[in-house]
Amino acid sequence: MIQDVYIIDDDDASIVIFRELFRNDPEYKFTSVKTEEIDIALKNIPSLIVINEDAIDRNVVDLCRKIRKDEDNQITPVIVVSSKGEREHRLSIMQESIEYFIKKPVDEQYLYYTVKNLNRLLSTNRRISPLTGLPGNVQIHAELKKRISKKQGFCVLYLDLDNFKAYNDVYGFLKGDQIIEFTAGTIINCIHESRVRRYLYPDTLGEMTLSP
Repeated sequence: MIQDVYIIDDDDASIVIFRELFRNDPEYKFTSVKTEEIDIALKNIPSLIVINEDAIDRNVVDLCRKIRKDEDNQITPVIVVSSKGEREHRLSIMQESIEYFIKKPVDEQYLYYTVKNLNRLLSTNRRISPLTGLPGNVQIHAELKKRISKKQGFCVLYLDLDNFKAYNDVYGFLKGDQIIEFTAGTIINCIHESRVRRYLYPDTLGEMTLSP
């Protein structure tokens, strides 16, 4: 899966460094974004945002606040790279729920692994519900928006458990969780079965259905 990383600076200097650092990681795609283009960039819901504070003409705290207030990017990780290392300045940035502040001069290997490890952690957390092992609401919402914005064809299967609240009220939330886990397992098994059938019998693709 492609990891879209947006580098916010106004002189395009950082993009060269990142592309060279990740030259052996084809799953990472780096895009340089000017500060006046931030609204457009946020609509694409990037995997990670890196702000080069020294190369923007906007207050970095205001920029971080704008990112965090955006409904679709509340959990998008943000790294600020800056030569301004004063404690008060760093704290003012971190108070905006920014994950990392990296002071220049930058150790390139440190920057490389910070991006890799942060993206791995967020990718895992965004995709998987600890109860079901299935994608959570945030990831589903982001994935739908991405596909719509890119005009990709897709379909959505919506499943609902009838009278689930009544079941919880009678049998308790622990039993309710077991029902949710069972339902998730049934969905996963059906999807795996359909993929196997599609692989073994590609000519019957149009006849395949997913059992409820």
